[in-house]
Amino acid sequence: MCKYDDYLVKPFGMAELLARLRALQRRSPQLQPQRLQVGNLTLDYSTYAVYWQKASREQQLIPLTTKEFQLLEYFMKHPHQIITRDQILNQLWEIGAEPLSNVVAAQMRLLRRKLADSGCLGLIETVHGMGYRFQPTDESK
Repeated sequence: MCKYDDYLVKPFGMAELLARLRALQRRSPQLQPQRLQVGNLTLDYSTYAVYWQKASREQQLIPLTTKEFQLLEYFMKHPHQIITRDQILNQLWEIGAEPLSNVVAAQMRLLRRKLADSGCLGLIETVHGMGYRFQPTDESK
């Protein structure tokens, strides 16, 4: 038995279709693995928790907001790649939303602070004039 909870009325715009596809993708846990691990960071999709494995092999929980979790997930899925501000906006904010011009920088600052407070230093670097790059490590600094 199939259950439907959304539909588009013709004619529809491409922006609306993309927004709804992203929403479906976000709420499809059966299509995602239970965990994403890159270096010493692990995202647990079942609990929306982030763990940092220290050199002592102890795992430390890093408390993040939903948006910070999504931002870190995006970086972890694209390690060593330069991610632009526009890519982050397109991936994490709904089409048609008009976030403040400094929202990406503000979210990056908050995420970096929480990572640093847990001992994860230098994981996300700023590439001036281009964007940000996630540089995972297997050892805590």
